[in-house]
Amino acid sequence: KNKQARSSKKPIQTHNTHTHTHTMTTKSSTTLRNEILELIGSNPGGHLNAEICSTLGTKLQAYADSPDADPSDVLFAIGSSVYGVAITIPPPKVATTTSSSNGATTTTAEEEDVPIVDFEYMRQFMKDVFLAYGCTEEQADTSAEVLIEADKRGIDSHGLGRLKPIYCDRIDKGILWANKPITVLKETKTTALVDGNLGLGLYIGPHCMDLAIKKAKEFGVGFVVSQNSTHYGIAGYYATMATQKGCIGFTGTNARPSIAPTFGVEPMLGTNPLTFGMPTSDPFPFVIDCATSVNQRGKIEKYARSNEPTPRGAVIDDAGIERTDTHGILRDMVLGKCALTPVGGAGDAMAGYKGYGWATVVELLSTAFQSGPFGEAVCGLDRKTGLPKPMPLGHFFLAIDVEAICPLDTFKANAGNLLGALRESKKSPNGPGRIWTA
Repeated sequence: KNKQARSSKKPIQTHNTHTHTHTMTTKSSTTLRNEILELIGSNPGGHLNAEICSTLGTKLQAYADSPDADPSDVLFAIGSSVYGVAITIPPPKVATTTSSSNGATTTTAEEEDVPIVDFEYMRQFMKDVFLAYGCTEEQADTSAEVLIEADKRGIDSHGLGRLKPIYCDRIDKGILWANKPITVLKETKTTALVDGNLGLGLYIGPHCMDLAIKKAKEFGVGFVVSQNSTHYGIAGYYATMATQKGCIGFTGTNARPSIAPTFGVEPMLGTNPLTFGMPTSDPFPFVIDCATSVNQRGKIEKYARSNEPTPRGAVIDDAGIERTDTHGILRDMVLGKCALTPVGGAGDAMAGYKGYGWATVVELLSTAFQSGPFGEAVCGLDRKTGLPKPMPLGHFFLAIDVEAICPLDTFKANAGNLLGALRESKKSPNGPGRIWTA
């Protein structure tokens, strides 16, 4: 399975001038590219060093100015998103073919040769990043696995694209720690309360669901709650863990305040996914993993990377106006001036109170057991000083062993029959001609 590496739609502008780099452009593109790779590879954490960032910017500009530079080279994206360097990238070279017929000449642009990056390569890259930050081998491997699974499922908003802004940047800011122990505060045969000590949620989450599954396989049900955790990636990963062990999985997490209550405009609730997983006789389990908002912040960040507007109805500002200006939305969400709308939208015309109610359920399960913070307390920013602050999140994980109630094969067959019936039901003449089951 492969993942396309998308290049920016617009050139990245620069404050560097060509006079800074003309002495380097006599080198070949290959030589310059190798020098850039050497600079990055020999300086872990170099994105925090101003001198290295400046040197990288100069070399990247020289590479961009060289005649054989590939405008779609991933190094340009790394320079921009990881090192924060601004350069001018030459426009992509478009290959053409010319044909003649009846005296008329036609020139046709050939299809762009899009670079392909293998999933395993991306997974190893993310693992190496976590190791460089001080994670143990197990922490780094598990965290990379959760992220790459999002990309494999086509959930681009929660995969590699979040490595830097959600994990690396927060570790750099001192509001998330790469290598922290997991502490069990209270435990019974079927339940546990766990403290993540503000470590990587990508590692805390799998640990907690694994504990819930072990309890379920022994006692029929397992319920684990975590406090002082951080962003744990796609919730569907944990529901799928349960289905792979013959269990029903249920999980959720709170997050930065993003959703406004019905008839409100202030962000109060996280995007709070409500996620279930069930084993079936299909080649895949039934897993439903979605935010309780119309859209979630990661999707809006994806719109920003693609310079696309946000669909109307997904965001409302403090004046009650539905916004579509993606970059402005992200800015104002940080300032608390914009909020996401719950599933169903703002107001009650399309039953937005349903999404609001489900978001509240997840917030309660993620905070009430743990006496955990919510709202402004997990916004990640000190409004008075403007400085970043930790976001101690809560998660919950429920596993139910199917065989404690009925044979697993029976449950799978029954689930598969229902899902198959849904897929075979009458299709809309205006639709794609197919019905999906999660």
